[in-house]
Amino acid sequence: MSNRDPLRPLLACPHCDTLHQRLPLDLRGQAACNCCGTVLYRRGALSIRQWIAMACACLVIFAVAQGFPIIYLSVLGHDLSLTFWQALHLCWDRGYYGISVVTGLVGFWFPLLQISLTLWIMQAIAGRRLPPDFAWTLRWLERLAPWSMAPVLVLGILVALVKVADLGNLQIGPGLVGFFGLSFFLSGLSRWNAHALWRAAEDAGMVRVSGQDGQGMVCEACAYVQAPAADGHCRRCEAKLDHARYGSPAEVWALVLAAAIFYIPANTLPIMSLQTPVGISSHTILGGVIELWQMGSWDLALIVFVASVMVPVTKLLALSFLLLRTKPDGVYVQRQRTRLYTVIEFVGQWSMLDVFVVVLMAAMADFPGLSRIDVGPAALNFGAVVVLTMCAAMRYDPRRGWDRLRASSQNAQSGQGIA
Repeated sequence: MSNRDPLRPLLACPHCDTLHQRLPLDLRGQAACNCCGTVLYRRGALSIRQWIAMACACLVIFAVAQGFPIIYLSVLGHDLSLTFWQALHLCWDRGYYGISVVTGLVGFWFPLLQISLTLWIMQAIAGRRLPPDFAWTLRWLERLAPWSMAPVLVLGILVALVKVADLGNLQIGPGLVGFFGLSFFLSGLSRWNAHALWRAAEDAGMVRVSGQDGQGMVCEACAYVQAPAADGHCRRCEAKLDHARYGSPAEVWALVLAAAIFYIPANTLPIMSLQTPVGISSHTILGGVIELWQMGSWDLALIVFVASVMVPVTKLLALSFLLLRTKPDGVYVQRQRTRLYTVIEFVGQWSMLDVFVVVLMAAMADFPGLSRIDVGPAALNFGAVVVLTMCAAMRYDPRRGWDRLRASSQNAQSGQGIA
């Protein structure tokens, strides 16, 4: 940073803390950290006003997806039209309060808040008007975004449809089309996370430019690079500055071990039970995978197996590996550990797939006297596994490994100098 241009904003890599100057990019270009390889920011083809139009369209599609039936199902003269909200309401009426609340938050409220807050901030930046709740809104957007699981819900709907397709005459409703559109638009809109919006506000001249108040600390909330403040708060967003790394290893270990404990009943207890005039049968997660395979849906069986079995196990093993491997083994090895952590962050929410599937199937097969699906005890345990592993990944700080590597390198250089 010795040749730093004072007019260029500073940007600290969130995974290794390496400082960079934020330079303009070509169209559809991206900038990566030259230390750990993490992608720092991108430049898309759309302007801020075009993104606003997309966010407005996303709200309309959200209303279609949530307000119109996903399916129309007819079984022996009994007709059923189902929305996602009706599925949540049915779970609540049957006493599955925990599952109803969790799936309602990640499948309805958090996506709605993500779209609304992103749209609000984009309009403020485009209009060059900084609202008083700007920093507060972006802080909440940063917290809510990882828990917005509309794409996972879409896959859950597809798996549930395949499993109930043989019950009777099944027709696709406009809500399902809306969910497909919502998944597409929301995935694009997710590129505008809180830090990207802070950078857009910087470029618009609405907030302090990162690095203008010196170096030495980085605000976790707004990524503002600054010298340590006397009052201990960020000069830009007023969030509290913490000199220590977040998420101590003991805290992350506690979350990993708790998730491992919940994972046992999540796979051994039934996740749902099917009641028909013939009798009652219970199904575990692996039983559902085998059932999909036997039905000929090997592709969905593979997806469910990866999302519900492989991903949680891999996350637990990978986080344990990262917590155990604390020795500074060189830049290349540390870069591989950082990439492993990036993968853990990316796949985290997809483990919620089976929880969505059982909630939807309980509502799709609700034909009194003909069929009834009850949510099993494994569902809530599996939901706890997903929440705990995501929290563990969020609390794990990959920068600790780079701190140890830099300290080891400095000690080695000091030793050579003394010798």
